[in-house]
Amino acid sequence: MKRLFGIVGLALALSGCGKADGLVPAQGKTLPVAPYGAKTQPTAAQLLAPTTQQRPQRSDELLTTSQQRRSDEFDLPPPN
Repeated sequence: MKRLFGIVGLALALSGCGKADGLVPAQGKTLPVAPYGAKTQPTAAQLLAPTTQQRPQRSDELLTTSQQRRSDEFDLPPPN
């Protein structure tokens, strides 16, 4: 029975982890100051949006032609 309550509790705790909609600063708190050079202070939604550096795009460029590899002079066997 304890195991069931543990699993249900864990499921409930994890179900609220991904909620990021409608976030606002706590009562009496403000958002961080505007970054240097920014004309306006970013909103909470803008601060939560990942940049391309945080979530890079996937490159699916396929190899279209086979090319012979050139030899690697530094690929030496380990010393005994």
